[in-house]
Amino acid sequence: MSRKLINSGSSFEAQIGYSRAVVDGDWVFVSGTTGFDYSTMTIAEDVVAQTEQCLKNIADALQRAGSGLEDVVRVTYILPQAAEFEQCWPVLRKHFGAIRPAATMISAGLADPRIRIEIEVTARMRSGERQEGS
Repeated sequence: MSRKLINSGSSFEAQIGYSRAVVDGDWVFVSGTTGFDYSTMTIAEDVVAQTEQCLKNIADALQRAGSGLEDVVRVTYILPQAAEFEQCWPVLRKHFGAIRPAATMISAGLADPRIRIEIEVTARMRSGERQEGS
């Protein structure tokens, strides 16, 4: 089985020593992803805007891996302020409402006080997308 590393260009990946996503066999593991726009390394103040950007960043990593949001089987949401989670529900329902992956929400401190949500997902590769040796 092959292992492929996916990087987003985030400076955090090089500084800390991790990949945005790792493809291992039929699975894609996407690291906790924040609402930073990695092209500008800026982040919105609003938790809803951050949630949209998180999912955009995750979708990009999944696409580069040969997968997509529709292939997500597990999602973990981490928010410093649990009370803000309900504000995110419409965005989450828009992206995951039909897919309905297994999910967990955790309230915990995050690395940067500007970060109001971090999302981690696990997805399966699309049938026929995985190439041996790649």
